[in-house]
Amino acid sequence: MENLLSNIDQASVEGKILESASINIREFLEANSNEFYIDVIQELFDKGLWEELNDRFYKKLSFGTGGLRGRTIGRNISDHEKGEGGPNERPQFSCVGTNMMNTFNLTRATIGLVSYLNDWSKETSEECPIKLVFCYDTRHFSKDFAELCSKVAADLGANVFLFKSHKATPVMSFAIRELNCHAGVMITASHNPYHDNGYKVNFSDGAAIIPPHTDGIINRVNKLLKESYIPLEESDRGQITYVSQEVENEYLKRVKSLALDLDLIKKNNSLNIVFTALHGTGGVHAPVLLNELGFKCTTVKEQDTSDGRFPTVKSPNPENGDSLKMAINQARESGADIVIGTDPDCDRMGVAVRGNNSEFELLTGNQIGSLMLYYRIKTLFDSGIINSKNVENAVIIKTFVTTDLQKSIAEKFGVKLINTLTGFKYISQKLSKYERSLPKDVIKDYRSMSVTQAMSAQLNDGTFMIFGGEESYGYLACDFTRDKDGNGAVVLFAETAAYANSIGKSLIELLDDIYLEFGYFQEINKNKVFEGAQGAQLIQNLADSYSINPPSICDFSKATKVINFSKDIIHDSEGDPIPKEKMIFIHLEDGRKFAIRPSGTEPKIKFYLFGHSLPEKITTNNLNDIKEQTNNGLLSLWEWIQNDIEKRLEQS
Repeated sequence: MENLLSNIDQASVEGKILESASINIREFLEANSNEFYIDVIQELFDKGLWEELNDRFYKKLSFGTGGLRGRTIGRNISDHEKGEGGPNERPQFSCVGTNMMNTFNLTRATIGLVSYLNDWSKETSEECPIKLVFCYDTRHFSKDFAELCSKVAADLGANVFLFKSHKATPVMSFAIRELNCHAGVMITASHNPYHDNGYKVNFSDGAAIIPPHTDGIINRVNKLLKESYIPLEESDRGQITYVSQEVENEYLKRVKSLALDLDLIKKNNSLNIVFTALHGTGGVHAPVLLNELGFKCTTVKEQDTSDGRFPTVKSPNPENGDSLKMAINQARESGADIVIGTDPDCDRMGVAVRGNNSEFELLTGNQIGSLMLYYRIKTLFDSGIINSKNVENAVIIKTFVTTDLQKSIAEKFGVKLINTLTGFKYISQKLSKYERSLPKDVIKDYRSMSVTQAMSAQLNDGTFMIFGGEESYGYLACDFTRDKDGNGAVVLFAETAAYANSIGKSLIELLDDIYLEFGYFQEINKNKVFEGAQGAQLIQNLADSYSINPPSICDFSKATKVINFSKDIIHDSEGDPIPKEKMIFIHLEDGRKFAIRPSGTEPKIKFYLFGHSLPEKITTNNLNDIKEQTNNGLLSLWEWIQNDIEKRLEQS
């Protein structure tokens, strides 16, 4: 090993390996004298795969939006990692590296999590020993990782509830609350490429973990240089128990009860839906929910398989039109009305619907969310559930980068709208705040309440969230789970489609009606991808450049306002402070605006472009012209931004 470390140091001196990578490799091997690790690093060194070594070791994987996420299969797979191979053509072993999703980082994360929760539970007089839920999706190594983490946690004294098979992230969130656990872990990388995986932590309220808990856990994890640990005496270890079917049954019961008008669904049961799970967990519950509610639902058989390769799509992301291609083709052949798809852990939903020419059109996350919001808020007011006496207790929550069409809808209905930072955890934290504010006699029974009972309690004594959503295809209209819910979104969207059908309109026509009433809003989301160690630095340079030197004129329009979320003091409409984040919003004199934000989970920097036209300027006759003008304005702005990016990168 000493010879290898010496060679690594020399490679660093010669500029082949980053200094940080060299330091991390030495620390890693000295703390973990594992022959397998040595063999893998030696092989990569012998093959001169310097970029691979840099990507794997230039930093230590750290908690981002609620946990860890990274590559579990390297770009260059060593022969030692390939081994005898695993299911679905994956390597036998996850890739070695301090910046990778592997058994090393998973073990350390679980040790740190259990340690933090033990101390936290003692400080807050919570129940001991701690209880954890572990769940997993269909990705490579997901089941193996969940079983490993369950064993580590139990060895350290935690009582563990482990799902028998793959399930959706919102099911895990629900189980935390239903089983009164201290936290839960979902092994998933959501919609990321096949080679990634992740370790997503949700706290005792069911919501994704946030500071100070993230800081407390990662500080403990960072102190751990090795993955080995000493299990407790057998009598002190925790138990591993499979999550009972009753937990899933209760979750499904509540999701079905999100439908506001069962008679509407029954009267419009001719609606035909093609659903695709994209090889993920959505196939477990979504088709069952649709069929039990009375919708006609068929699935894409080729994409029903639980396969971490996601072999029929380039990307298992329902945001991307290509991922729904097979479902759309099936819908054309069968005469179906709607295509719905969910990502691997079923927390996001994308759709395609028949347009005015009977061809299928993809809807954006902003359009999907706005349609569902409109139907739900209209129905809640029409039914009298929300009225003049309790409307002040109702809210809509969205992220800053989600369409302002939802703001316009909220204003017309007289409902408070709250903007949060990107990341569903911020929406979920609002729900936790609202729960804590309920009277004590309500709180003690709150988790066991039905959806109707909880809604009544919120409207009478607290705050009721009508709808929460983000442009990246995540939606929620309840608080019995505290994560975006693809299963729930499927129910919400199908009912919205049934409503459109009941008034003789397509969803595209309903969307146009919404534009005529509330204004036309259009958004374009773009990304610049920069992978690896070098890419991470480019993303940092770009973000810093816009923060330090924001543009004053963009595409021939003056910048009238720049909001820097990393520096400015900002409060939401409830007076709560907005945490600091690397995001810039630039408002232009002509009404356009755009935001710049590095992704917290992927190697990319994101650009969000916004344009709109007020309802008083829109008529049935000119709506198409306004759509075209707005779109052209955003495309022109994006062209300007791309040129600006190149200039900034050249100067960095």
